Amino acid sequence: MRRADWAVRLAALLSAAEARAFHARQWNCASFALAAVEAVTGHKPSVKILPCLAASADSAGFPRIAPAFARAGDIVLAGDPPRLGVVVEAGRAAFVGTHGLTTAAITECSIAWRIG
Repeated sequence: MRRADWAVRLAALLSAAEARAFHARQWNCASFALAAVEAVTGHKPSVKILPCLAASADSAGFPRIAPAFARAGDIVLAGDPPRLGVVVEAGRAAFVGTHGLTTAAITECSIAWRIG
């Protein structure tokens, strides 16, 4: 279930993360995706750390959807190597980068998860 104020909370997360650089242990794609889910739902999901990033994301229990149907606040998987991000608007997703957030077209994503 999405919080009534999820859009404001997600915008605040994106603003705070805009210039926050990737850090392997403290701020990576998984921690960003978990923070996005918490912003949208108000709850941090329980996730199992598995060898495959997609399988780890699946362990949170959210349903997979085609990336073309992802909406703002949904989680996506893109790239090689794979990385998790959050849909920020129709057709675009944000990801943690070396110098802060980066964006990519949703067409670059291979999997999406419906959040709330």
